[in-house]
Amino acid sequence: MAGALTLAACGTGSGSGGSGSASGTLTEIDYYDAAPQNTQLPSVLDACGTQVGVKIKHQQVPRTQFLPKLLQQASARSLPDLALIDNPDLQQLAATGGLASLSKAGLSTDGLYPSIAQAGQYQGQTYGIAPGVNGLALYYNTDLFAKAGLTPPKTWQELTTDAAKLTQGSRYGLAFSAVGNEEGSFQFEPFFWTAGADLKKLDSPQAVQALSLWKDLVSSGHASKSVVTWTQADVNDQFMAGNAAMMINGPWQLPTLNAKKGLHFGIVPIPVPDASAKPVTPLGGEVWTVGRSNPGREAKAVAVVKCLLSKDKSAQWSKDAGYIPSNQEAAAQLAASQPQMAAFVQEIATAQARTTELGAAYPKVSQALADAIQAALAGSASPQSALAQAQRTTQN
Repeated sequence: MAGALTLAACGTGSGSGGSGSASGTLTEIDYYDAAPQNTQLPSVLDACGTQVGVKIKHQQVPRTQFLPKLLQQASARSLPDLALIDNPDLQQLAATGGLASLSKAGLSTDGLYPSIAQAGQYQGQTYGIAPGVNGLALYYNTDLFAKAGLTPPKTWQELTTDAAKLTQGSRYGLAFSAVGNEEGSFQFEPFFWTAGADLKKLDSPQAVQALSLWKDLVSSGHASKSVVTWTQADVNDQFMAGNAAMMINGPWQLPTLNAKKGLHFGIVPIPVPDASAKPVTPLGGEVWTVGRSNPGREAKAVAVVKCLLSKDKSAQWSKDAGYIPSNQEAAAQLAASQPQMAAFVQEIATAQARTTELGAAYPKVSQALADAIQAALAGSASPQSALAQAQRTTQN
């Protein structure tokens, strides 16, 4: 999650994201304060700044404070010059009128996966472009699978059967994040969408089917009750410690996993309800945006974005961050050269932008869905009643 950055200052140069010089400095703010990507980002930014002839002031904001800060800046017309924001937040921010149209600035999305290009659009204009994306897949411990004589699950039935066989002692068969925010919704959406559910109808039979799968895994003891408090980082820790034989997680965990001595794992697409289905996973990652200011500042910010989206810089970013290049050709090359990324690349073809169904209304619905997941897994409501309550919440 899965997610964002911002560069630059307000139109007058006096906003909270501003810099002293309209021509020589752009400011940047992001939420990578505790993520591996943060160690790589400044070097890419500095290189593009040098190429454009500006210095870039780098700032970080905790994830929970990031979007509220940007929305406050947007209302004051003091957005930073550049922002790399979590893609489902793009439409909400674009709706404020505080972002410059990248379409009008001449930046092209040719060669990108259509779903990735769509994730950066609002009312027919492109306001954000992703240098790379991420998604979710199923990690499995190959040693445990070999010992149990199992092959990686492809269907929900196989997933539940394997989880049951691999649950032993303090080890659970499967780990996932069901924390009560976008992170939990993000992890659930592959099951929700692949079942045929729609975010406009949270309590559909398909949605109930997907949540019942998670509920049954927890109720049977084949997934921990603690999933309601586990972040994706926590899930990764459980998998590395041998406390889970399988986990749902993203490619950003690969550097940590590969550094763990004695850990052998494989990665396959998210299991689907039946063999005829294809996984529909949510697109994770961020999009670069440009804050509206004055023509001179915007032009330099656009030039930095163009550099960041160039083939070499986007490839560098994707490699460093554990992301998949947004360019289809580059993604195919990545899958061929790095087998660990093949499942993630395979899923991108059928992945869905999180705002496709709802646009700027997505965050509210996502939170209602996260609350329903929490209620069902904690046992305070059945999957059907929890989702029915979530649907009522979205209509208020």
